[in-house]
Amino acid sequence: MNLSGNYINSVFQESIQDWHKQEEESANPHPENSLPHLLYKKCQIDTIQWHVEDEIRRPDQPDNKVVGFKRKIDKLNQERTDTVEILDDYFLNLFRDVVRKPGARLNSETPAWLVDRMSILELKIFHMTEQTERKDASPSHINACQNKLSILLEQRSDLAKCFDELLEDIQNGTKFVKVYRQMKMYNDSSLNPSLYSKPKT
Repeated sequence: MNLSGNYINSVFQESIQDWHKQEEESANPHPENSLPHLLYKKCQIDTIQWHVEDEIRRPDQPDNKVVGFKRKIDKLNQERTDTVEILDDYFLNLFRDVVRKPGARLNSETPAWLVDRMSILELKIFHMTEQTERKDASPSHINACQNKLSILLEQRSDLAKCFDELLEDIQNGTKFVKVYRQMKMYNDSSLNPSLYSKPKT
């Protein structure tokens, strides 16, 4: 497997395209517990959340549906974080035997959280491309979206390069990362006062 930024983006593109064929969760085509499986799953979670967040912003949504969407977003956020942390474990294991060089610098962002940004960016590219292809939009809208798409594509290239360079630096021992778990509190009934202070019904 070619572990590069471009390869990771290709798995994200596959995941996004598969979801949009039927606009529902599709079976993961990659072997379970493999890196491509995790990447595909990560991007599928992001894709589902993207569309739930679109729906929650519709002004015609009744309040009860908005509440349901908000709870779904909370659940998806937790799944997203959990998957990124599994990816962090993968990268930590990959470089566990690397000896740091004297003066090695701590990188504030782990490879997995950089991958998280790459996944969201791939979704932006997909949906901005859709905007450039609309038949019901004005020429000024299309032009504005094409300009934005150009910037997003540049970002894709830059982030892929940053990912490749970060892995190279970690492998060479010139950089290292620390994994700080997100420790999200809002979904934890023992940490969220609105959950643990309310009597169970």
